[in-house]
Amino acid sequence: MTARSELRTRMPVRLGAYRAKRDFKQTREPRGNGRAAQGDRFVIQKHDASRLHYDFRLEVDGVLKSWAVPKGVPLKKGERHLAVHVEDHPVEYINFEGIIPKGQYGGGTVMVWDAGTYESLGASPRKDLKSGKLHFALHGHKLNGEWTLVRTKQGDGDNWLLIKSGEDAGAISHKKDDESSISGRSMALIAREPKAEWVSGREEKSAKLNFIEPMKATMVAEPPAHGDWAYELKFDGYRALALKSGDSVQLLSGNGKDFAKRFPEIMEAIAGLAVRSAVLDGEIVALDKEGRSSFQLLQALELGEKRPPLAYYVFDLLRHDGADLTGQPLAARRKQLSTILRNAAEPIRESAEIRGDPQKLLAEVRKRGLEGLIGKRRDSIYEPGRRSPAWIKLKCVAEQELVIGGYTPPEGSRSHFGALLTGYYQGKSFLFAGKVGTGFNAALLKSLHAAMDKIKRKTCPFKNLPERKQGRWSQEITPREMKLCTWVEPKLVCQVRFTEWTQEGKLRHPSFLGLREDKAAGDVIREKPRST
Repeated sequence: MTARSELRTRMPVRLGAYRAKRDFKQTREPRGNGRAAQGDRFVIQKHDASRLHYDFRLEVDGVLKSWAVPKGVPLKKGERHLAVHVEDHPVEYINFEGIIPKGQYGGGTVMVWDAGTYESLGASPRKDLKSGKLHFALHGHKLNGEWTLVRTKQGDGDNWLLIKSGEDAGAISHKKDDESSISGRSMALIAREPKAEWVSGREEKSAKLNFIEPMKATMVAEPPAHGDWAYELKFDGYRALALKSGDSVQLLSGNGKDFAKRFPEIMEAIAGLAVRSAVLDGEIVALDKEGRSSFQLLQALELGEKRPPLAYYVFDLLRHDGADLTGQPLAARRKQLSTILRNAAEPIRESAEIRGDPQKLLAEVRKRGLEGLIGKRRDSIYEPGRRSPAWIKLKCVAEQELVIGGYTPPEGSRSHFGALLTGYYQGKSFLFAGKVGTGFNAALLKSLHAAMDKIKRKTCPFKNLPERKQGRWSQEITPREMKLCTWVEPKLVCQVRFTEWTQEGKLRHPSFLGLREDKAAGDVIREKPRST
């Protein structure tokens, strides 16, 4: 018997203590299937049970080695906190967040306070834990640096000390301390979540599948240096959810609009999938002659021009034959997705992972004139509606969704309007981003003018217009020019390509690409790359 197969055989025994304490008909905690592969993940869960404490877990030999830390992780060099060693947990527990019912072991609210990867600074985690001392570094969303676990003979039970080694860790603000690293929710918000039926592996009672708001990616400047990331192409199209339940099929935009009549070929292919029920997440794209996604070709399709080749690139599976998969890691969801799409008909395609160094991948993407890359942590759960740091986007071209707030009068030979006045939301404030005066043909000028004519308003919707700088009115739009503008309710979302943002926060050389019916106006913010 090999060491790997021996380890797999031992797994049920090693989880025996964990399983004996829980009734999985009552709690949504994962039962655990056992994994033989060695991982390097960690999770710290804030746990409000009989008393508030933190659960510190390291992935070692296919399970989560776990300690209850009453005072939380120490942040100052030399500081030490009691850490009580408890039973091993299944690796699936790394993504568990929610409510453990009262009467169940550990009943209360659980938040994923921090998560990421760790690096052993000794011989190996298994050997060092057995010897009673493990020195390691954490690479998480909140914590980065060195710590040490040391077994102590003081007190009853299997007690350890969690000691801050190396330099001080950064202080954690109250807001950050009460914010989940995977969902962004507070403890109070998690505690108020409605009781959900645990349907894993069972058929749904209702044949109707509900719309799930898509998870969003955070724009970053550079690929992250740490973590287990999977990369795929960033597409320039419409985000769309495909829902199949028996003979019923739906195709919905990212904000819930019905796409069925506009993309009948995709509807037909979804109906032909060999599943009883499923919810797929993907992107509808129009393909140019080089096979690249083109938002402008999609816009031409909307205007009744020649129909380009279409594809529905699917990159995630949220439900499958009655099971909710959103709490499972991405790697597990993608494995099931690949099986479902193995014999899928065109235009359904799987958005495949692109392997290699992300910097080299970006260089190749730029060379081919493609949009960019999407990176996803392989251990990430699906967070509906959230712009999560577990999904990132690396853009090779500058594009941004913006909301139309008005337009200038036409000049010269142009009809209908001169330039669109666009903006974005910062909190509840609607801010001016710039005039967009290129990218239109005659048909587009006419259709856009007709759409804006239905939502005209008397007052300017932008909070920062007119704009006064250093005692002078901005030359972008002066008070005199504002009298000539036509204002509209900020409801229409458009896609704009540009060269850069100016120091004044305005678009340089913007060009209109098309309207985005899959985006809600209130969700449009100015995207700024975050550091990783």
